[in-house]
Amino acid sequence: MISTSNRAVVDELALRHLDAAYNLGRWLLGNEQDASDAVHDAYLRAARACDTYAGGNARAWFLAIVRNCCLARLAVRHKEKKNVAIDGNPAAAERAMPQGDDDVGDSLDSEQRRSLVAQYLRGLPDVYREVLVLREIEELSYREIADVLETPIGTVMSRLARGRTLLHKALTDNGPTEPPHGL
Repeated sequence: MISTSNRAVVDELALRHLDAAYNLGRWLLGNEQDASDAVHDAYLRAARACDTYAGGNARAWFLAIVRNCCLARLAVRHKEKKNVAIDGNPAAAERAMPQGDDDVGDSLDSEQRRSLVAQYLRGLPDVYREVLVLREIEELSYREIADVLETPIGTVMSRLARGRTLLHKALTDNGPTEPPHGL
């Protein structure tokens, strides 16, 4: 049974980081319903484990739980599959891209670039996509990403560099001639 005070702490934590949790879930799982279910599962796990929380970055702690819930769902859904197809909504990648001028041509170009970034981001292997989403879209620090992924900062940095390189290569081979800002 979860105490009232623990539930209030977890409620506040979940509400504060709900958008980031849902966004991470959506990018990892590929659809809104599965992301919602994973975030709900993460909330329940956080509520059960809040007595064991040792302090530190609460956002990273909660996002690590969300990530673990997503990975568990992926393991059940796609045991032999390494990559997950993400739905075609480029809106979540929009925050990783700067907004263009009010000029119609620039807006169209920016929308096309955002769509290409989202398309090629979805095609990256999970290990690169998740670090790019956490860094470029959710704007977590390297330390926070390392905490979420439970991996050394050096691994985060190398995955981020490799993911950016793969994304840049996909974009230059198939899309814009220059990498998008921030990626």
